[in-house]
Amino acid sequence: MKHDRINIITSAPGEPEAAVLIIYTGGTFGMIHDESGALQPFDFSSILEHIPALRQLELKLTVFAFETPVDSSNMIPGIWKKIGKLIFEEYDHFDGFVVLHGTDTMAYSASALSFMLQNLSKPVIFTGAQLPISSLRSDARENLINALEIAAAKVNGRVLVPEVCIYFDYKLFRGNRTKKVESVFFDAFNSENYPALAESGVEINYNLSAISPNTDAELILHDKFVDQIAILKIFPGMNKSYVKAILAAPGLKGVILETYGAGNAPTFDWFVNALAASIRSGISVLNISQCPGGRVQQGRYQTSKQLLEIGVIDGKDLTLEAAIAKLMITLAQASDKSEIEHKIKRSWCGELSEK
Repeated sequence: MKHDRINIITSAPGEPEAAVLIIYTGGTFGMIHDESGALQPFDFSSILEHIPALRQLELKLTVFAFETPVDSSNMIPGIWKKIGKLIFEEYDHFDGFVVLHGTDTMAYSASALSFMLQNLSKPVIFTGAQLPISSLRSDARENLINALEIAAAKVNGRVLVPEVCIYFDYKLFRGNRTKKVESVFFDAFNSENYPALAESGVEINYNLSAISPNTDAELILHDKFVDQIAILKIFPGMNKSYVKAILAAPGLKGVILETYGAGNAPTFDWFVNALAASIRSGISVLNISQCPGGRVQQGRYQTSKQLLEIGVIDGKDLTLEAAIAKLMITLAQASDKSEIEHKIKRSWCGELSEK
């Protein structure tokens, strides 16, 4: 996938305080209205005209804009690889990174990048907008300015937020803990099981105790995915043919089981037996809760005890978005059942609570 490279100096003559790479993948943020009123991709070389406040940041900006913007509904692991490779290859040249992305699958992509970029020691901040940058009431300007400031923020030469995050509507969240929760209001994202990493007001107030520590280890890129997975959502009245169709998908390697509450599922023999047979055949089954808050605790109730006994993996407080990305990468790294379970249940980058 080709991209255009645009260099922008926001400050007056002098040495910029930091260098930040902006990766524009697509989405509402980078759309403007043409003379006919239709939306078309934004030319980032004119970004200072649309957001003159950027001149106050004293940054050296480089924009990599995908030649063909991707609607986030069309996001796939191949594009995650593209983003990850760009960051990996340009890592030593920039102090931080901002990824402009459509909101619908932003939490999926932020989760994926968090697992792909092992030993990350620089900020990778995803942001976007609910309204195009050309709209009078657009949230694009505020989101970008704050995301850039966070991506460049340092104390005593060390970055403040060395992890993959989502910044939206005055709040910074850990990317792999975040879900999209709104489609019509500006507060589009939330993180039920982990506190915000920062909140923007008169100043940006950082929750330092919640932010991952810095590391001096070498950055490693994991860019292999196994996408032969499925989601089996539990609901009252689901029938055998529905479950059988999902579990019998050709080439299936993993299943994410979306259960009730603390990991509870029906105890019907046909259902438990179908899951057990799949697990015996080598399919990994991961249990996560349908609830946006709380966590799976297999065995706490009788309705989850059987899942524990047949070898379903306890997904703890993983979000669906994080579970998908983590399972895809884990299946690409391991084939042994016990190794897969160990990798899934261990926290890689703060995506789950191990205790």
